[in-house]
Amino acid sequence: MFETFYFLLGIVNSLLLITIFFLVRYTKTAQVAVTGKVYLALAIPAVIGIVLAQQQQKPTQYTIFLGIFLAFLMLEGIYDFVLKVSFRENWKLLTPYLMLYWSMNYGFIVMTWKHSKLQGGILLGLFIIQIIANIRSHTKEKK
Repeated sequence: MFETFYFLLGIVNSLLLITIFFLVRYTKTAQVAVTGKVYLALAIPAVIGIVLAQQQQKPTQYTIFLGIFLAFLMLEGIYDFVLKVSFRENWKLLTPYLMLYWSMNYGFIVMTWKHSKLQGGILLGLFIIQIIANIRSHTKEKK
């Protein structure tokens, strides 16, 4: 049961990030901001996941990776909605963001993979799509 919850959280995380990356590329910032706020709401199921992992005495790695996910969401919220800084142009701000981003995705893929190779493969595939969408969203179109 918990593993399915964790997998579904990973799916929603990936799909929302892919959506955000494509919205950045093809739409207006208002739509990105709304989707970004929906994305930050994933903090609620992440906290629920931590509580469930503790109650069900799941391996500590689940709690650690959900904590990393929460830290990523918090940093994303602070950068985008509180400070409203262009952190992608400042390596001192970008580095912790990227470390949390990679760690969060790693946690979703690896912990799910331990439970189900198929589900882990799905999350890995979605992560690859995330990377492609992210690259597309941050490259300028040639005219």
